[in-house]
Amino acid sequence: MSTRIAACSCGQLTATIVEGPIRVSICHCLACQRRTGSVFGVQARFNKASVTIQGQSRQYVRIGDEGGKATFSFCPNCGATVHYEIEGREDSMTIPVGAFAEPSFPEPTFSVYEERKHAWVGLPLGIEHMA
Repeated sequence: MSTRIAACSCGQLTATIVEGPIRVSICHCLACQRRTGSVFGVQARFNKASVTIQGQSRQYVRIGDEGGKATFSFCPNCGATVHYEIEGREDSMTIPVGAFAEPSFPEPTFSVYEERKHAWVGLPLGIEHMA
């Protein structure tokens, strides 16, 4: 596994990762749709110890449908989210896959909140589904 670098749009905030992802997932919840400006979010979870963050960030805390907190870190210059942490998973860090700008990034293996999935969205074969 080679080193991967995720960055915001202006390049000021970066995350350097030296291990492969624990899991790559798709989230169809309405909050992820709003966060990404797309019809779903795609993110990769990593062991926090394998991630190095550089640059300045601001945080936004979102309360999920089931009451859990996610703290999103975004660039104060361009506004792009580069990483976030989920309450109860303090040993991991989640990074939006698009921040890597790497078309060969591993495909998602898990899909959640599919009841909010847009009808025209197709998913990879063999993906694990969670309503």
